[in-house]
Order: sequence, then structure tokens, then C-alpha cells
Amino acid sequence: MSRLSAVLRTLALPLTALLAVSAAPAPAAHAEPEPRPPKEFVALSDVDPTILQEMRYFTRHNFTGHRVDGYRRPVCLLTRPAAEALHRAQRVLLRKGYTLKVYDCYRPQRAVNDFVAWAKDLGDERMKAEFYPQVDKSRLFLDGYIAEKSGHSRGSTMDVTLVRLPARPTRPYVPGEPLVPCYAPKGVRFPDNSVDMGTGYDCFDTLSHTLDPRIDGRRRANRLLLKSTLEGAGFVNLKEEWWHYTLRDEPFRDTYFDFPVR
Repeated sequence: MSRLSAVLRTLALPLTALLAVSAAPAPAAHAEPEPRPPKEFVALSDVDPTILQEMRYFTRHNFTGHRVDGYRRPVCLLTRPAAEALHRAQRVLLRKGYTLKVYDCYRPQRAVNDFVAWAKDLGDERMKAEFYPQVDKSRLFLDGYIAEKSGHSRGSTMDVTLVRLPARPTRPYVPGEPLVPCYAPKGVRFPDNSVDMGTGYDCFDTLSHTLDPRIDGRRRANRLLLKSTLEGAGFVNLKEEWWHYTLRDEPFRDTYFDFPVR
């Protein structure tokens, strides 16, 4: 071998080694394990299987028009004290010929973040005609309809309504179907097997205020029945939303969880 060949071979060996290292696959990144619910959380169906569940954010029939991040299963999760208090309210209502129905329970922080991102996208108004027909989307934060934190993420808040027994099924929403304002008469707006509360669920309108004086007669009586029963079981109503209740003695007052609903 010539002196030049030997030199070239000596130079080639480190280069070959370097190329081999570069071509080797990178070590697999370890995915962060998803947070798990603490032991204080339960599935509502394990505490009271008679309470109906129509988990709207698992579906596309909500104000965003898409399945919300963090909802892996259409199930209601709550802290055990909240679930047991809801069970006590259900026992009272069953004797009167009604059942509770929940639309949303524990809500992970990632779902709240999804709401915030949607609200900032002013071009996405696909569900406006039903859920916020009279509210400019640019005002959703200012008017308090969307916020960066939700009591739902603490696990003791739920969105709930009343259904007269025997409960009839609610037909599924068909994406793209014509939308009707959430404050339209009950026989006109999207069908729901709940009693008439004066507006549909998640209606961004002052008519949704629990004691709005424009809601009268049977509709007002329905709201007051829900309110008095849940308050008797230890819940507090959010006065701007007839459907929104929080356990008065909630166990996690300052903790906002982010484990997915599954």
C-alpha cells in the first residue's frame, strides 16, 4: 500500500464511524404519562345509574361544533361528595316523576383551553345560529361566556336539567343540519327530552339567567324545581346559567385538574 493510500484510509475510518452514528436511530422519547384522577373521583353511574347522561362535549353538538379536547368517553366524572349529593337530589325528584340529566360534569383544563382557542378564532362561527345568535363572538370573554378557568375542572360542578318520566330519547344531532336559536320555543329549537327551561343548554343569552323575569309560567316553575331540589342537596347555582350547579362544600376549591375523561 502506498503512503498516500494509507493516509486516505486513516482519514476514512473516523468519517465512516461518524456516518454510522448519524444514521443510527435516535433513542425513543419517553412520552409523559397522562395524569390520572385522584381517588376522590368516581363515575356518576357507579353512584347513581338512574341519572341520565348526555355528555355534549363528547359530541359535535355544542357551541364549538367539534368534539372538545379531553373527552375520551361520554361519561360523567365527579368527586364522590358531589356524586352522592346528586344522588340525594335524584331520590327526591324520582318521587315527583322526574329524573336528572347531566350535560357536563368534570371538565379537564385541556378542554377549557380548547374553548379559549375556539373563542379567539373569530372566523369559526359554524354554531353561532344556535348557541350565541345575538352575541358577537369577539365579546365572549368580555361578557363572561368563556374564561381561562372553570369550576368544572375542580370536579364538583355539573351542568344539569330535568326530564319528565318516562324519559323519551333525544335524537342525535346531524352535523350541518339547519340551526335554530337556543331561545326559540321548545317545539322549534333542537329537540331535547328535558322539560322546558325557557332556553336550550349552553345558550349564550341573558334569557339563560336562572331568574330572568321573562321566563315565566311553567318554564319558571321548572327552573325553580331544579334549583330548590339541588340547593336542598347542598349545591349552589350560578345565577347566569340555569343549568350550572356546584357543590357548596366542594373538596378541591383551588385545584384545577387536567386528566382526560375516560
